[in-house]
Amino acid sequence: MKKLINSVDSVVTDALRGMAAAHPHELDVDLDQHIVYRRRRKEKGKVAIISGGGSGHEPLHGGFVGTGMLDAACAGEIFTSPVPDQVVAATAAVDRGAGVLHIVKNYTGDVMNFEMAAEIVDADSGIQVASVVTNDDVAVEDSLYTAGRRGVGVTVMVEKIAGAAAEEGRPLDEVAGIAERVNAAGRSMGMALTSCTVPANGKPSFDLPADEMEIGIGIHGEPGRHREKVAGAAEVAERLVTPVLAELTELETPAAGPDEGVIAMVNGMGATPLLELYLMYGEIARLLEAAGITVARNLVGNYITSLDMAGCSLTLVRADAELLRLWDAPVSTPGLRWGV
Repeated sequence: MKKLINSVDSVVTDALRGMAAAHPHELDVDLDQHIVYRRRRKEKGKVAIISGGGSGHEPLHGGFVGTGMLDAACAGEIFTSPVPDQVVAATAAVDRGAGVLHIVKNYTGDVMNFEMAAEIVDADSGIQVASVVTNDDVAVEDSLYTAGRRGVGVTVMVEKIAGAAAEEGRPLDEVAGIAERVNAAGRSMGMALTSCTVPANGKPSFDLPADEMEIGIGIHGEPGRHREKVAGAAEVAERLVTPVLAELTELETPAAGPDEGVIAMVNGMGATPLLELYLMYGEIARLLEAAGITVARNLVGNYITSLDMAGCSLTLVRADAELLRLWDAPVSTPGLRWGV
């Protein structure tokens, strides 16, 4: 194993220390509890939003803390859920009197620990908490880590759009409702060319022969739908677009108004260069155009990764004019920034 680390036991703490050093004017980082906060707190009377999960998926979630997205993010150990105490501390710290929204990926540990935290917060402080669980992965119904579908790429869209709604001063039920709409309107599928290597394990998480690829992987390297021989980018794009579109086009319109197209994200899993991600986006855009799908907005890059895994994922969210307006609203975080 070759990693730029000091010790397998200090990876997360050291990374958070580096994050604090890189963004001293934007972030406050609690190294003891592994919580990332936005330095400039939101105005009183506005809904706060927190999320979190296992480390190793950067920039998710700490990289999306800042104006227009998250107020705080709880970092678990690598591929391990944050504990309830972290979520309780973050919830209490960011509340501005209008309640707190928890955005939770559908992994068993995440769901359980955020639920426990919400119960503790209610009992101890009475802060109003709402929770939205993302479950956009079309690859499998159940996995090693979940009951039901995994929460993956749509989490980025939920955090961005709900974050914009909160900045507008909307009440907690409306912010949570918008988050639910985005999750319901989004679908994702991923693939891998290689496994990832968790530092504590020191070896690849699964064996993937050099001439094979895994279709439908999760962000922890969970197996997907099937393995097949490595193919060209056009064929890989078809493997991702077809199942995502099949479900997306069957949805009843979840939007408040007419469809305005989709927000498309081609996401790298950590070890795939931008050259290949842009190449993949070109192939995906061609397939979407052929299917009569308008891409209203797009993202290409590393947004929800799996350590050093080579591969990519596709997320599509059906959007109306309101969701596009919230998507376009200013955002200033380490991992996402525009309009400022």
